[in-house]
Amino acid sequence: MIAVDTNVIVRLVTRDHEAQFKKAYAVFKKHDVFIPDTVILETEWVLRYAYKFKPADISTAFGKLCGLANVRLSNPNTIARIIEWYQQGVDFADAFHLAGSQSCRQLLTFDARFIKRAKHLGECEVSRP
Repeated sequence: MIAVDTNVIVRLVTRDHEAQFKKAYAVFKKHDVFIPDTVILETEWVLRYAYKFKPADISTAFGKLCGLANVRLSNPNTIARIIEWYQQGVDFADAFHLAGSQSCRQLLTFDARFIKRAKHLGECEVSRP
C-alpha cells in the first residue's frame, strides 16, 4: 500500500496538468492507496478555493474516489458522514470536527452558522461556550 498527498488527488480530479494527471491515474490504477484524513481535508480546501469547485462537485469527486475498491481510509464511516453533512450545508472542516467529536457530549464554538447547521447531526451537540 502507498499513501498519496493532496496534490496527487487534485491532479487526478482536475486534470489540469496532463502529465501529472497520467501519473496520478497510474498510481490509482496500479496500487492500493491510503488517503490520510488530513489529505482529504486539504483537498476539499484546494478544490473549493483554488479551483472554485462547488460543494456538490467536491462531494461527488470524494464519493467516487473513496468508493474505489483499492482506496483505504482511516475511518471510511466517518468520511462518509462528513461528506453527508457537507452536502447538507455544514462547512467541510466543521463537519470533520463534528464527526471526530462524536464521543463527546458537546463541541463548543463561537460560530453561530456552525451551531445552526449542526443541529440534530450526530450525538455531539454543537453549542456556544
